[in-house]
Amino acid sequence: MTTIIAFIFVFGLIVFFHELGHFLFAKRSGILVRDFSIGFGPKIFAYRKKETQYTLRLLPIGGYVRMAGEDGEVVELKPGYRVGLILNDDEMVTKIIINGKDQYQDVQPLEVSGSDLEKELFIEGYEEYDEERIVRYQVASDAVVIDGKIETIIAPYDRVFQSKSLGKRAMTIFAGPLFNFILAIIIFTILAFVSGSVPSNEPEIGQVMDNGAAQEAGLKQGDEVISINGKAMDSWQDIFSTVEKSPNKELDFKVDRDGKTQDIEVTPKAEKTQDGTSVGKIGVAQPGSDSFWTKITYGFTQTWFWITQIGHVLGQMVTGDFSLNMLNGPVGIYTSTQEVVSYGFLTLLNWTAVLSINLGIVNLLPLPALDGGRLLFFLYELVRGKPLDPKKEGMVHFIGFALLMVLMLLVTWNDIQRAFF
Repeated sequence: MTTIIAFIFVFGLIVFFHELGHFLFAKRSGILVRDFSIGFGPKIFAYRKKETQYTLRLLPIGGYVRMAGEDGEVVELKPGYRVGLILNDDEMVTKIIINGKDQYQDVQPLEVSGSDLEKELFIEGYEEYDEERIVRYQVASDAVVIDGKIETIIAPYDRVFQSKSLGKRAMTIFAGPLFNFILAIIIFTILAFVSGSVPSNEPEIGQVMDNGAAQEAGLKQGDEVISINGKAMDSWQDIFSTVEKSPNKELDFKVDRDGKTQDIEVTPKAEKTQDGTSVGKIGVAQPGSDSFWTKITYGFTQTWFWITQIGHVLGQMVTGDFSLNMLNGPVGIYTSTQEVVSYGFLTLLNWTAVLSINLGIVNLLPLPALDGGRLLFFLYELVRGKPLDPKKEGMVHFIGFALLMVLMLLVTWNDIQRAFF
């Protein structure tokens, strides 16, 4: 049960922030947002505020923001329709009732002869007792069309996604991955302050473990490593990599201790990894820093570190040095979360930040049906001077989505085999 709750928390949080980015920038651009939904499948909870419905659904493996012009929901009143109109004090239509007119009072019956609910915002037709004179009413920009129990807010052209400038549309799409990176920055910053100190990449010796090669050789916490075997050490990563590549090989550490230079011979002990290879270990921890500035900047530096690490993996996909085992679907993430939970809530938060970065980067890949694919079409529009035909773009996204679903099935099946077989 703990793993299930943790999985819902992790996935729900990163999906919420992703969709929140789309939502906030869409609203800022004046786009009508019909639905802000977390999860897929049957509704668990729904709440409407003004023009947007906020929905929580059963399966916490995704979400969406449904924007006018992107949802395929077009209100069309054909000539001959008999509708009921509800007018405000200014004689403007606020409600157009297609079915269920008996449930409302003060309804103005009308047989539609023509309408425009996108640009000119009007509806005209014949009143019930006068079939010779056409009357015309202006429609409010936030009018609602009611068809039984279904209410749909009309979308004037200036409120639909396609009506906005290229810059606003691109920013609305890019905001989803951007907010995933922002979430990671926030989490890493919180972890820095909660932990009291943060890992430093300075070329220093951190805590020295008992009975390790470093302790036996005489290395002490705080020693600044100038060079190893004559090679300059500019970072902790340089030290770590050099030691790891040298199991059972004597290394000459030149260190600065209290302003004095010392040469210390250290022989890393060999340790076996899961794949059977040997790596060198000397029994020291990465140095840490408790300065306020380091804690403030940790969220940014750690997020950038993971962006580069994930980028390296994606580079392997391009060069062909890639295995399906490098990808995780929902099943793989669930099993990994099960292990992470055992290390405590702070580790789970760190895992959430890394997954959020993953989601942000994957969504920026220039593939159809992903945010990056849509941004690629915007770039095409910028170069060409006009957008691609919507039907052609829709077909490309549909094919891309189908291929992504096939990949997801393969990854999920691979996850199941690794977890249970």
